[in-house]
Amino acid sequence: MKLHLAQSANQNLITGYGAGYVSVNGQRYKRNLIVMPNQIIGDWIVQMDIDELAVQPLLQLSPQIILFGTGKALRFPAPVIMKTLIAAKIGYEFMDTQAACRTYNILLEEGRNVAAALMVV
Repeated sequence: MKLHLAQSANQNLITGYGAGYVSVNGQRYKRNLIVMPNQIIGDWIVQMDIDELAVQPLLQLSPQIILFGTGKALRFPAPVIMKTLIAAKIGYEFMDTQAACRTYNILLEEGRNVAAALMVV
């Protein structure tokens, strides 16, 4: 699916997604990735369950909110992960990857410092 939004100058917009890919500014990514307004980490290391190792690079980026796109199905991490994010005063939401892509663009347009941590399947 292609997404169409007003272009934000010099910011990373998610421009499409589908089976096995997410497009950012028209470039396709086929691996798990983290997208922020001004940065992309193109090979986010995450297993089927989001663990402390997967959350560490996100904590270092210090976003206001993290949208976890957990693939085709909604999956929640262990409670310790949510406690870690709360302690760091970072908002979070877990949703399927398609919903995370759409929500990221909305929050980006609002000027939020948002991170989308996307499992690409």
